[in-house]
Parts: sequence; C-alpha cells; structure tokens
Amino acid sequence: MAFGNPAPLGLLAFGLTTFILSCYNAEIFGAHDTTPVNVVVGVAVFYGGIGLFVSGMWALAAGNTFAATVFALYGAYWLSYAALLIPGFGVASAFSSVTDPKIVTNAIAIFLLAWTILTVMLLVASFRTTAGLAVLFVFLTTTFLLLTIAEYKNSNRVKRAAGFFGIFTAFFAFYNGLAGVLASQNITLPDFKLSSE
Repeated sequence: MAFGNPAPLGLLAFGLTTFILSCYNAEIFGAHDTTPVNVVVGVAVFYGGIGLFVSGMWALAAGNTFAATVFALYGAYWLSYAALLIPGFGVASAFSSVTDPKIVTNAIAIFLLAWTILTVMLLVASFRTTAGLAVLFVFLTTTFLLLTIAEYKNSNRVKRAAGFFGIFTAFFAFYNGLAGVLASQNITLPDFKLSSE
C-alpha cells in the first residue's frame, strides 16, 4: 500500500494553529490579554492536535522518522495546550485556591520550557533537512523561549514579541506545507536542501 506525503498536512495544521494563537498573543485584530484565549481550543484539538498526530502516524508508516517525531510531538503539544484551557481537565480548578498568581505562571513557564528544550533538539536535527525547515525551527525555538520568559516574568511585552515570532513561524510552516503540496503536482518551490544524503 502506497502512502502519500503527510508532511504538507502536518505543516499546514501546525501553521494554521500557530497563526491563530500567535495573533492572539501579538494582540492583533483587537485581541488583548483579557480576551479569552480559548478561541483556539477547537482548532488546537482537531487540527493542530489530531491532524498533526495523524500526520505523524502516517509519516511513521511511510518510514520518515523525523517527520513522524515532529508531527506526533507537536500534535501532543496542541492537545496538551488545549487541555490547559478545557475546564473538564481540571487544570484551572486545581489552581483556583492558589492566592499567588506567580505559582500559576511558573507552572505554565515550566510547561513551555520543556517544549523549548524539545524544539532545540529538533532544530539541531533539522539541519540535515532543508533551509526552509531549519528556519521554521529557529523561529519556533525563539517563540517558545519568549513565551517561557513571558510567563516566568509575567511580561505582556515579551508575550507580544512571542506572538509576532509565532506568526513568522506559521508563515514558514505555510511555505513548507505549500512546497509539499505543489511538489505533488510537479511544481517546485525552492527548499534549499542542507544535506546531500
């Protein structure tokens, strides 16, 4: 049984979900720090979460370990991020009795720091792929790092900066996803391979 390339689906799912949350973080279109962020929950679960995870399993079946790892990991990220916002998971209620808001922001900072570390590892691995993917991971690493700092320092300015870096990250994901879709139709967008293997 032949498999199509799951990378465009995974990249576009990641790009779209990242774009929506990053617009919120950057306070674009009138969003600001009091706007409910749960507007992203649906897309985080169904497209960013499930769509990416399915792409990862598809890539695994096709024998692409790098893509499988990336898509499954970030699918899990979006599902776990959505779980922070869905009341049924009890995350918010677990912190409802906490009087010091620093405890909550530090907990979220630890969550984001863990994802920053994983992203740095994948950034190193991306140096054997294409320049387009490597640049995507540079921006994604920066986005996660800024989000971690924003939570730890409770800084809206840093969070806005993370939002803008996230928007650029999304556009690089869109570019790489589009390149994959067009390649299936024998149209080539430059991807600048970094490895001859």
